[in-house]
Amino acid sequence: MFRDLVLRNRSYRRFDQGVAIERSTLEELVDLARCSASAANRQPLKYILSVDAERNAVIFSTLAWAGYLKDWGGPAEGERPSAYIVILLDRDVSANAGCDHGIAAQTILLGACERGLGGCMLGAIQRDDLRKLLKIPVRYDILLVVALGQPVEVVALEEMPTDGDIKYYRTSDMVHHVPKRALRDIILDL
Repeated sequence: MFRDLVLRNRSYRRFDQGVAIERSTLEELVDLARCSASAANRQPLKYILSVDAERNAVIFSTLAWAGYLKDWGGPAEGERPSAYIVILLDRDVSANAGCDHGIAAQTILLGACERGLGGCMLGAIQRDDLRKLLKIPVRYDILLVVALGQPVEVVALEEMPTDGDIKYYRTSDMVHHVPKRALRDIILDL
């Protein structure tokens, strides 16, 4: 059921780094994104795929993880993603991506979840460093990085506390808790 897939599709930040992901799997996931909606059907997105440990380490070095977890610098060696998809805007095709990259990233993550994988969209990227390290031509804007792997953490959705605090947190058992607003609080009857 689609609802179950959406509920399983969380922002995972800890993975079994020893579980490899094949390039063909990334190609299948990008193919799902390719078939998704695109504003004015411009299709301005391009993708860089990485399943190589050395290249993964380069990409990892340019990312910031879980800003609300101030005492956590990101996944430790052994719990890092096994693959990455870097989502780019090709400015020769369109001046802006609109919301295409969000649609593409969510489609990729849902496809990964369906395959028993998990991932996380990352926008906190040292873009200049990533561009330099991967030799990305200037015509491409770096929009998002999608980290992928076999999750080793539990992510639990929680009702938002009465004080309205939206910050996710981890408990001592390493369960990652994510507060969500109630449905009644987001539907406006105007």
